[in-house]
Amino acid sequence: MRVLLVPNYSRQDAVEGANQLSDWLEGQGVEVHWAHDKKLFPNKVVDTEGVGLVVSLGGDGTLLRAARIVGYSEIPVMGLSYGHLGFLTCGGPDELISSVSDALAGEMHVSHRATLDVEVDYVRPDGTEGSERRFALNDISLTHGVRGDMIEFDVSVSGHHVDRLRGDGFVVSTATGSTGYALAAGGPIVTPEFTGMVCVPVAPHSIRARAFLTASSDVVEIEISPERKAERLFFADGQPICAGSTCVGARVRRGPGDILLLDRSAKSFYESVSRVFYGEQGR
Repeated sequence: MRVLLVPNYSRQDAVEGANQLSDWLEGQGVEVHWAHDKKLFPNKVVDTEGVGLVVSLGGDGTLLRAARIVGYSEIPVMGLSYGHLGFLTCGGPDELISSVSDALAGEMHVSHRATLDVEVDYVRPDGTEGSERRFALNDISLTHGVRGDMIEFDVSVSGHHVDRLRGDGFVVSTATGSTGYALAAGGPIVTPEFTGMVCVPVAPHSIRARAFLTASSDVVEIEISPERKAERLFFADGQPICAGSTCVGARVRRGPGDILLLDRSAKSFYESVSRVFYGEQGR
């Protein structure tokens, strides 16, 4: 089996931990591969053929990169925290070898995390139209541009119009992403067992606009109003979509595969919620 290491190259301790883990794995007869430094090679594709485990060493952002690498392939992913938050990770540097050893032995809990399949329509500067498809584990977000102008857009679910909104934007998240941008915008914290989508308006110019949940089979459709010429941007897990073009709409549905996130137990999510959002260290 091959193990793929995805370290945060901007953190020396994470790279040192990856080197330590690589030496131990090779001593166990495990083939080790490293994801490249994305800042140095932004367009290089990581080969996951034959990979049976992906280990990210960093924060939640590094784990999101690991998730983008595996996509819908359902290769198990384990996160080791060298960052500030570590909400999605299962341990820290002190548990480096023991956590990976348990994962290789099949002794870790597997949390199935729903993903998103995102398709964004856009118009290029020359007037031609196109579309781009993206994977997301956390969310897709619609935001205003650098001028901060209010944007206007329509939201529909599976062909049923919900509302025309004005505001700073809109977030469509998974249960995993409910503790990220969606939470900051006023959405609920949602258990990972929920497989639908969480839809949250961002600073809406209406007291009626509220967050709502969809079924796992629904498709959320966002259509930018042509009547209001304001810059608007789409992001999938914080990564820009259709950069340099004008986004005109998006369709968001549950992805065809889950992320298999390894953690210590089914209680890990609630322990993380308590630790990160309520300041509890356990009793």
